[in-house]
Amino acid sequence: MSSKLNVGIIGAGRIGRLHAEQLAFRIPQANIVAISDVILEAARRCAADFGIPFAVQDHRAIMNNPNIEAVIICSSTDTHAQMIEEAAAEGKHIFCEKPIALDLNRIHQALKAVEKAGVKLQVGFNRRFDANYARVRQAVEQGEIGEPHLLHIISRDPAPPPIEYIRVSGGIFLDMTIHDFDMARFLIGSEVEEIYAAGGVMVDPAIGEAGDIDTALITLRFENGVIGTIDNSRQAVYGYDQRVEVFGSKGSISTGNNYPNTALVRGGQTIHRDLPLNFFIERYADSYIAEKQAFLDSIQLDITPPVTGRDGLIPVVMGYAARKSYEENRPVKLSEIYP
Repeated sequence: MSSKLNVGIIGAGRIGRLHAEQLAFRIPQANIVAISDVILEAARRCAADFGIPFAVQDHRAIMNNPNIEAVIICSSTDTHAQMIEEAAAEGKHIFCEKPIALDLNRIHQALKAVEKAGVKLQVGFNRRFDANYARVRQAVEQGEIGEPHLLHIISRDPAPPPIEYIRVSGGIFLDMTIHDFDMARFLIGSEVEEIYAAGGVMVDPAIGEAGDIDTALITLRFENGVIGTIDNSRQAVYGYDQRVEVFGSKGSISTGNNYPNTALVRGGQTIHRDLPLNFFIERYADSYIAEKQAFLDSIQLDITPPVTGRDGLIPVVMGYAARKSYEENRPVKLSEIYP
């Protein structure tokens, strides 16, 4: 295998463009050979902007190219499992955006295909690679705050996604809270055994008409005894609100929001600052680079990727447990969803 890894990208939408730009300009060990998108013009624009030699409409041109060693899957959620299976069959290593699928059986089938092929699979839970959250994990892991007792995650978007997206996304627990479910497992280092979710439609009635909620408070009970809460809203008028605290027997550790600058404006009546970074691409730009670097390292060093297929499965199980809890107004054990 060469010092540079030949990569193909499937999907040239917002997240596909982000990955393409970073692989092209920020990660020297990657060589992008081709990009595909069902909208050919989107693939062509991406190729022109980032110096990618080939732009194609049919992703199979990437799968069938023997020179491509790894694929970055950024296509629509309903295609992820199929793409994983096709890439595994061609012996290609796989980075796939979350979720692997919305159907647990399809996830299981995709993971079996990866295991059979013996290729690497990393799922795109990029927040694990954020320096702030990594520091919280370090404090928990090294005992700096003693035994962890309580976890609180605040995760609020600046504005709801389009209703068309909500209708097909699987709902708030699978398209938004899924990141927080993964973060909870990562920070505490223990599995969640039970979930209780309360929620409502407090932002936009159209979200309720589409069968979803836009505000939720979720309680987690971990196997190691920690109690966690996740606080979600689809609309924080002041920007992207991303905060975490872990409280333990010897202290606590917390992270605040990231801002475009550190300036404070001091006046006779108030002290204020600019609003937080507005959304995930700005807030987590560095973590997206770090996650792809870790994926490529796992291939070149032949080590297990830091976010495995199982890490892709469990947050989906948690999402279904949360939905069941909300609908039935009771705590739900994960074993009820996926024994």
